[in-house]
Amino acid sequence: MIKDLLERATEARNNAYAPYSKFPVGTCLRGAKGGLFAGCNVENSAYPCGTCAETGAIAAMVLAGESRINEILVVGPDDEHLCAPCGSCRQRLHEFADAATPVHIYGPGGLQLSTTLGQLLPYSFEFR
Repeated sequence: MIKDLLERATEARNNAYAPYSKFPVGTCLRGAKGGLFAGCNVENSAYPCGTCAETGAIAAMVLAGESRINEILVVGPDDEHLCAPCGSCRQRLHEFADAATPVHIYGPGGLQLSTTLGQLLPYSFEFR
């Protein structure tokens, strides 16, 4: 079932706009209602005005009327670097997910790490 997430995240990564870092990233989220929401990083020469792939995927999910994430997949550009969500995106993801939400990190060569959001962000800020 992860195949659908990986296909959408890879497609998103292939459309990323990363002329400065040369580090395209794609993400796909599975919403609680089963919807798939992809995003890619979009850089800007006026750093740090760009957006991460996770941010775009969350925005697409919210726009579609979903508000809970059941699964997260991130795919980076190479197998040398583990492309885990950045700190800001970990907190953004936590806003719509919980500590047990699965996070899968892929490179072009395949799965690099399966973990949970709680393991990536053990002391998240929560104000709900």
